[in-house]
Amino acid sequence: MGFRPFSSRLWAYVLASGLSVVAPAHALEDVLQTPAVQSDKAAQRLLLDVEVVGSRLVAVGQRGHIVYSDDAGKSWSQAKVPVSTTLTAAHFPTATHGWAVGHSGVVLHSSDGGKTWTKQLDGLRVNELVIEQNRQQVEELEALLEEADDAEVEELEVRLEDAQMALDDSEWDAQDGPSKPFLDVWFKNEQEGFVVGAYGLFFATNDGGKTWVSRADRLENPDRLHLNSIAQVTGGAFFIVGETGEIHLSADGGDSWQRLESPYSGSLFNVMGTGAVNEVLVMGLRGSLFRSEDLGQTWKRVKTGVVDSLNGGAHGTDGRVVITGNSGVVLTSKNFGQSFDAFVRPDRQSLAAAAFIGDQLVIVGEEGAKRTDQIGKDL
Repeated sequence: MGFRPFSSRLWAYVLASGLSVVAPAHALEDVLQTPAVQSDKAAQRLLLDVEVVGSRLVAVGQRGHIVYSDDAGKSWSQAKVPVSTTLTAAHFPTATHGWAVGHSGVVLHSSDGGKTWTKQLDGLRVNELVIEQNRQQVEELEALLEEADDAEVEELEVRLEDAQMALDDSEWDAQDGPSKPFLDVWFKNEQEGFVVGAYGLFFATNDGGKTWVSRADRLENPDRLHLNSIAQVTGGAFFIVGETGEIHLSADGGDSWQRLESPYSGSLFNVMGTGAVNEVLVMGLRGSLFRSEDLGQTWKRVKTGVVDSLNGGAHGTDGRVVITGNSGVVLTSKNFGQSFDAFVRPDRQSLAAAAFIGDQLVIVGEEGAKRTDQIGKDL
């Protein structure tokens, strides 16, 4: 009986948090400077996400492993990756350009469909960016306070105190080095994208990842709860979900965000559309799955018949939805996620994500990538 992560997303940041306590900063920096080792077994080891990229599949996982397949998952090749830290998620807005994220604040970019990758961001630079932004906010508030009239002073003093605390926290955090992981990534096109992660990390770029700006201040997340997943649903709205049932909605392309009332107080590990306009699924601990048809204004619990954590999934263009979870759980739906049939794979190995390839599935998890039929049985 092998090791079973709590969930792909939860396992990712729990492991990273442990490293930040027991591993010296230089050890974290080493994985940022060491390329992933080439291995014939890369596609059979822990993989945490899989993406359909045109006619290709690309999967990411432990030790910087990125593998790709051009024959629907029958065989896999390993990509060239400049880091050896665990990678947690990937997203391709086009058939050539894609991004992957992971531990130590890593953001990678590929311009050849996932065959080769370059590093765009890491936790060292993330720390610098957060400190720079917090320091700028302190300076701006200090300037405003100097010019403020009596009616404005009290409010500005409170804001300045909060900003100074945020600056102090970011300077303290930086002493741990590049310790915080990114857990998900989403790009609208080749220029505009978002990454989210542990401890409230939320960054955006509008130049293809050349520069990044923290957007954490646009979320109502004062406790810096972990942000586990970001997705755009059919119709254009964006969702972010995370710890303690956090759900955030953006209806304007990610410029502004509204914190929604959550149907669940436990951790949510993934958010995804169903393929129908304005419909969304959120999932997490103990088989918890909720569906909304009105962009999260109301929610209905979906019966799953399982108590294992649900980690990821995918939807097709014909109402099909698949969700994967711990202990080999595969949930499948033919009606846009209104109801699901459950199948538990005999190997009971935890699953992180899935992708549709015609009438088949490719699932990834604890034992790498596997080709299955529509309900999760091995082909």
